[in-house]
Amino acid sequence: MTDEPLDGELVVSDPAALPAIATAAPARISELTTMWLSRQRSVHTRTAYRRDLWQWVDWCASTGRDPLTARAADLDAWIVEQRATGARGKPAAESTIARRLSAVASWYDYLVVNTAADPEPLIRYNPAQAAARPRIDPDDSSTVGLERPEADRLLAEARADSRTSHALLLLLLVAGLRVGSAISARVEDLGYDRGHRVLDLTVKGGRRRRIPLPPVLSHAIDEMLAERGTPAEGPLFLTQSGLRIYELYVHRLIRRLAGRAGLAAAGALSPHSLRHTAITEILDATNGDLRRAQDFAGHADPRTTRRYDRRRDQLDNHGAYLLAGRFSDTECT
Repeated sequence: MTDEPLDGELVVSDPAALPAIATAAPARISELTTMWLSRQRSVHTRTAYRRDLWQWVDWCASTGRDPLTARAADLDAWIVEQRATGARGKPAAESTIARRLSAVASWYDYLVVNTAADPEPLIRYNPAQAAARPRIDPDDSSTVGLERPEADRLLAEARADSRTSHALLLLLLVAGLRVGSAISARVEDLGYDRGHRVLDLTVKGGRRRRIPLPPVLSHAIDEMLAERGTPAEGPLFLTQSGLRIYELYVHRLIRRLAGRAGLAAAGALSPHSLRHTAITEILDATNGDLRRAQDFAGHADPRTTRRYDRRRDQLDNHGAYLLAGRFSDTECT
């Protein structure tokens, strides 16, 4: 019924399994849910929406609720529980809760719009719209980044692990990609453009984007492919067993290699940590050039890039460092 779970979350592989707990028109719900997911252009978005919706449906099943008769108070109760225990026994981040609620609200909207004219609509209003949506601090993020020496140690461990590990982590760090774009890349998307070795990718929103592959990255990818017999097509990254790499695999790989490298934050790292590190490095290298960092990251809204810049300054230039000398215990210095 489920794919490999991501970070303790259930991922529905068959939308038909989704409405099993509903009391009415399971076939109709399955059909609409499938169409709702299919209209999302990005594979990564479809996976995320499916996972977030299943979190809600699974919670309803465990608490004896029917999603089709849920009220705003039920979603509020779900939000409260996520803040207390999350999906892995620890509080979920407000941004995670907001993302899940947004996905569920989108699903309800789709059901309302597409069954309003039915003799018996599946649902007449969207209960998620009245739920208490979390307020997100624009500067808040649970993502942990890496300092340059830490990134170097992580890459050294990746190189020792395998050619695939090295090429994948180097791609995430050098190109600053979202993990979904990296793992969906294909061999036939490699090419050349005006003397540049390039890779065509599907990025957020289903858009296609061409990125250059600097020699060090191009060489790492070529070594990886040569080890596999230089295939002409197929997924760019494969597991040791020959399967296409999936997001949880990358998540576990990064934490395993970070642990070997002795990184203090190994247990908190994620694929997005490498993207975060790459964007911060661009800001450092360009003296805070937000436009260049925005183009590199592919952010549609410059305020998103500004968030990385603010977080960079919040730690490096925090006043606590200025006052530490004033209040430090000389015996500890």
